[in-house]
Amino acid sequence: MLLDSIRNRLDSFSKSERKVALAVLANPELTISENITALAKQAQVSEPTVVRFCRSIGLEGWHGFKLKLAQGLALTPKASESTMLQDDLASDLVDKICNRSVNALLDLRSSLRVKSVELALDKLASANKIEFYGQGSSGIIASDAQHKFFRSGVPTVAYSDPHIHSISAALLKPGDAVVAISQRGNNTALLRSVRLAKKAGADIIALAPSGTPLIEMANVPVEIDLLFETDPYTPISARLAYLVVIDILAVGLALRKGPEFRRKMLSAQKALQKVDMEFDSFLQHPAR
Repeated sequence: MLLDSIRNRLDSFSKSERKVALAVLANPELTISENITALAKQAQVSEPTVVRFCRSIGLEGWHGFKLKLAQGLALTPKASESTMLQDDLASDLVDKICNRSVNALLDLRSSLRVKSVELALDKLASANKIEFYGQGSSGIIASDAQHKFFRSGVPTVAYSDPHIHSISAALLKPGDAVVAISQRGNNTALLRSVRLAKKAGADIIALAPSGTPLIEMANVPVEIDLLFETDPYTPISARLAYLVVIDILAVGLALRKGPEFRRKMLSAQKALQKVDMEFDSFLQHPAR
């Protein structure tokens, strides 16, 4: 969500841009309903400063900023509609959790930068080796990525142990690529491994919220800004959004490999199905 992106990047704004950011965060609904003059007055800055603020977060100007902000607020569910309650029925859980997942994906679609995805695909398509790093729930995403990417024909591995991925990072070479995954973007051990990989000459693709240390360290930052809550169930929806980004990159890489690669993948899939059928037949009619 745009508000979370602004909140994460507060320390990177200039002094005057930070005033604009704080004014927006204090009352986003008022920002939408008023004009640029009113926001500049509220933040005690000039109108050109407001425009610079809009551009610093990747938008063309004031009108684009208001539209993006309005879209983000419209997608934000009310607390009463998404909070899990002790006496919730199964039907309530179905509605609330599905709505959270849908909102997370809509939030992702509206905030994900296509240019960043294109740059990431360029690096992945030319990589000699791809390594995925993540810890905790992000480690699960890294493992899922390895499962999807190894079929690309590029040597691929995933590490969730900080000691292992730090050793592997130090052994990388120019032409290798690391995809570092973090839903917070500030894990100390992960940042250490990314620093080692970057020193070794590898390209760093980061999947993390904007304005975080991991994003700042990456050659190709893929910013994933979602509505942030302290609710312990929120990470379930956040992880879904990260898995979708992995799907986008995996499918994009397969398409870049061309039709011949696709034919090989289909051939491998048919061979696997044949093995499964032979094994099923063996189970039904075991050799005596």
